[in-house]
Amino acid sequence: MRMRLKKHLDERILHVNDILLAREGDDFYKLTDEEKNFVKTVSEIFGNGNDLYLELGCGKGAFAIASATQHPERNYIAVEKLSNVIVVACENAVKANLPNLRFINCRAENMLCYLPEHSVKQIILNFSCPFPKKTYANRRLTSKNYLELYKRLLVKDGIISQKTDNLDFFEWSIESFAQNGFETFDVTYDLPADAPDNVVTEYEAKFRMQYQKIYALRARVAR
Repeated sequence: MRMRLKKHLDERILHVNDILLAREGDDFYKLTDEEKNFVKTVSEIFGNGNDLYLELGCGKGAFAIASATQHPERNYIAVEKLSNVIVVACENAVKANLPNLRFINCRAENMLCYLPEHSVKQIILNFSCPFPKKTYANRRLTSKNYLELYKRLLVKDGIISQKTDNLDFFEWSIESFAQNGFETFDVTYDLPADAPDNVVTEYEAKFRMQYQKIYALRARVAR
């Protein structure tokens, strides 16, 4: 079922345009390749050359806002395909007044229309949708097509970090990384809430309260 648009959505989007870099329209796939070129460099976006961290599927922005607050020396771009959801993230970020955080309202597979190749230090996948592997495995953000995209986005020695509460998805992802030229490390089947650099969002906190284990790993292109 298609999500009903929030009331006054377009007006609310206008109010957060300063931090929303792009909003992918319904006509995106009708555009020519030339018209799909919305690429901006990190220095054009942030006015500095700090490392870029890219979160795919940011939801209401709790992780991105907390991370950008804790690490002012990093640049963050948070991506969410649902306009209804990202508008809330942007509004929360405006209140936090973070110069090192921006948002893009688009589908993850189109990231190279917005960011240059080899510009991302770390790609962050927090609790991505674990689509059923038998029918929709290609939609999983750790499937082959996405991993090939990440190779083009990441800088040399760039990292992918993944967290999920779904064991089947986690183990499938480990296999997918191995089959597609990545090596995994820092693999854990029970991530402590106070692990270094771990930001516990409302979503993760809910799982922990239900005594669900959090699975986490990092991956990089195999050397």
